Amino acid sequence: MRAGPTRGGAAVLEALVVPDELSARVPPEVRGSGRDDVRLMVSLGTEVSHHTFRDLPGQLRAGDVLVVNTSTTLPAAVNGRVGGEAVVVHFSTRGDDGRWAVELRSPDGAGSTLRRAGGPVGAVVRLPGGEHLVLDAPLVPGADRLWWATVSAKVPGLLYRYGRPIRYRYTAQDQPLSAYQTVFALPSPGGEGSAEMPSAARPFTAGLVAELVSRGVQFAPLTLHTGVASAEAHEPPYPERFEVPSTTAWLVNAARAGGGRILAVGTTAVRALESAVDAGGVVRAAAGWTDLVITPGRGVRAVDGLLTGLHEPEASHLLMLEAIAGRKALGRSYTEALRRLYLWHEFGDIHLILPNDTPHALNC
Repeated sequence: MRAGPTRGGAAVLEALVVPDELSARVPPEVRGSGRDDVRLMVSLGTEVSHHTFRDLPGQLRAGDVLVVNTSTTLPAAVNGRVGGEAVVVHFSTRGDDGRWAVELRSPDGAGSTLRRAGGPVGAVVRLPGGEHLVLDAPLVPGADRLWWATVSAKVPGLLYRYGRPIRYRYTAQDQPLSAYQTVFALPSPGGEGSAEMPSAARPFTAGLVAELVSRGVQFAPLTLHTGVASAEAHEPPYPERFEVPSTTAWLVNAARAGGGRILAVGTTAVRALESAVDAGGVVRAAAGWTDLVITPGRGVRAVDGLLTGLHEPEASHLLMLEAIAGRKALGRSYTEALRRLYLWHEFGDIHLILPNDTPHALNC
């Protein structure tokens, strides 16, 4: 169903169903004129306005800080075989002990995959180049999707030799790895990265970044390596590796003290920054693992606004958006997104949530 404009703003979240035709099936540079050729919906409280992403500089002001995730996207999907069965291995996250969390999926015959139960313990998956992995244990006891696996090869090298970007069924065709990198992506010394693109930053171009800087908008980098998030499962995010450097902590704290707004580019940036903030709202340099899930009950302490894509029903990210925007405002914006046929997923349109009152209002 498609929610109409008369539906109550908050109620639309419970009834939210995204029609298949609103899935962005190819990147905007394929269907339009460039990466930034997507629409931008701006929410200021319950007021919603509609723009193009190239209008972003006009929605921000000098002193604003955009917090960006510098994680690079890995070609994390690799073909394999379990006995006589063809599988696709999605490499998610490297553990501290050198093992990798992986998801086994079944090829669907059209270039994408279908959900498949993992296991059993000890199962051997043959990989290209004579390599293999062994399934050791479920990542979460009792679950069957993600498994810890011992891999015979160094995984980053394996991925760059034989892997491709993870692709879900709503996309029309394979895209090159470059289509899944953002302008902020930086290589990691250990070859680590994200299994799936931190996609809210995808529409940024070097030219747009330069224009924003010329207007006094600042950029604060951090890193969070995202794991796989199955489009079918609607599970909360698993623990992910992150780092908030001291320079970013200093910049965020200084900007807030001076009345600037802290606007996260993507839910990953929110998760990392909120994992490094204390109860008083002061951000500290931090690194390690975060299992933080942002909910309206927990609220946010360091982030004032958010630039993000449009999220699926039941996705845990909607709780984060509700914590930042409020339930009524979020319902209103999603009603508008459906009514105006905004596009969902990593190649889709973008939503800017701005604070509605003071320049550095806390939502906790």
